[in-house]
Amino acid sequence: MIRAILPLVLALAGPAAVPQQATPAPAAPTPPPIEKPVLVHAFPHDPTAFTEGLLIADGTLYESTGREGESFIRQVDLATGKTLRRATVPDGLFGEGIVAWGAELRSVTWHGGRGFRWSRPALKKLGEWRYDGEGWAMTDDGHHIILSDGTPRLRFLDPATMKVVRTLDVTVNGRPLRNLNELEYIDGQVWANVWMTPYIVRIDPATGVVAGVVDLSDLVARVGLTDRDSVANGIAYDRARHRIFVTGKNWPELFEISLPRAAR
Repeated sequence: MIRAILPLVLALAGPAAVPQQATPAPAAPTPPPIEKPVLVHAFPHDPTAFTEGLLIADGTLYESTGREGESFIRQVDLATGKTLRRATVPDGLFGEGIVAWGAELRSVTWHGGRGFRWSRPALKKLGEWRYDGEGWAMTDDGHHIILSDGTPRLRFLDPATMKVVRTLDVTVNGRPLRNLNELEYIDGQVWANVWMTPYIVRIDPATGVVAGVVDLSDLVARVGLTDRDSVANGIAYDRARHRIFVTGKNWPELFEISLPRAAR
């Protein structure tokens, strides 16, 4: 865990000191603020759910889970955490993130470049689509679907063709930031869990620069899980009611949070 967190901590701490030179070095980027969220409410969450994707569409909570043979797309009752209906990711693949687009959900898998289209809310498989490399998570900005793959580069896809129309390299304190996992688009920023850390980064979608860091360490401590894979992962934004939800892999709770007013 410490080894995984260290690159982000070092990046947030700023560049290392360099010997004095005749020509002044460029000014170092200002480190982004680190914010602890306010806990608004805690909801039950299925502790067997290895959460890979989380979203709210038309007031309904959807979740995707991972691991081969345990990968599902699910409609979940927020108040109780109970699964209302679910679909199985085909062929024993390792399911990853989901995004809602129109009357569909679209999902990705970790390896193999296979994505799927599902009806919403019935979760009937409608078709497949292909992409290069790994698939980790997705969100949308109202115009494009945004895909993460564990690298510092986000891909913006044309929803009609699911082809890449542009890419965005994410940096924190001037350094590339890897392990971008679950995504959500909130108030003009891309939020991303950083895998194997308690952090969510808030990314400027125009520049790729991390504008802020949300520290979920208090929630990680609250759930108290010791499995190293049971990390914070899952961000959902209720765009109609402006509510933010977070959870983690095999966490027993899902949390509604808000940011301090000064951090918004």
